[in-house]
Amino acid sequence: MLSQFQSVGRDLFIRGIVASHTGNLSIRLRNRIVITRRGAMLGSIQEHDLIETGVSKNDRSTPLASSELAVHRAIYQLTPAQAIIHAHPPHAVALSLTATEIVPNCAENLEVVGRVPVLGWNTVVKSGEFAETIAEALNEHRVVVVHGHGSFAVGQLLEDAYNCTTMLEESSQVICLLRMLRGNLVGQ
Repeated sequence: MLSQFQSVGRDLFIRGIVASHTGNLSIRLRNRIVITRRGAMLGSIQEHDLIETGVSKNDRSTPLASSELAVHRAIYQLTPAQAIIHAHPPHAVALSLTATEIVPNCAENLEVVGRVPVLGWNTVVKSGEFAETIAEALNEHRVVVVHGHGSFAVGQLLEDAYNCTTMLEESSQVICLLRMLRGNLVGQ
């Protein structure tokens, strides 16, 4: 299990999808969650960075868990997800400030992630808040973006959620590049 968290966390960091101490990963084990600890460095996860706690009840480990624990719990309680990645993909976050939906323009990405809703417009969303809304949206989508905050992706494995997260960011990069090119072409 540790190696799976390490591999995904390192790749998210290397790709620039999370900063040094942002984002979080979790998997569900029946009525338990293994989640990265509050402030963990996903680029270099160690054994002590993995916190096991209840899906619906607190225990001694709960205070150490990620500040997004409430969102992870809601997702596990309201969806069939077995793995979750919360990341801060910069291009997707940028698009979330101007769009209510991110639509990949590559057929493969559109097929995998679909149309990605941007949640939380006209709301100040802080870590751990907005949990039920995010979970409900993830019943219909594999990945969602919270306005100005970041993405939540689900899957049966961390790799599935990772694939959705990276495809969302790749699509967002292409959209941003196209917008930039179109802006430059208009000025000529």
